[in-house]
Amino acid sequence: MKPADKHYKFINCRTGYVIYYHSISSERSAEEIRAELQEVRCKVAIQNGLYFESVYWEEMREDAEV
Repeated sequence: MKPADKHYKFINCRTGYVIYYHSISSERSAEEIRAELQEVRCKVAIQNGLYFESVYWEEMREDAEV
């Protein structure tokens, strides 16, 4: 099994702060990745006492501008 090579950050849309990081193997299908991200999003919202819709994720890319 390859190490996780897709990295995501979960962001509180009210503050703009990153509140969680998560990694997933790119060998999984797009549907599996989305389902896992939705599950993690729910857990992150609950752990931080936030409304589910106020948390979103973004993929972290190496070629992104700093």
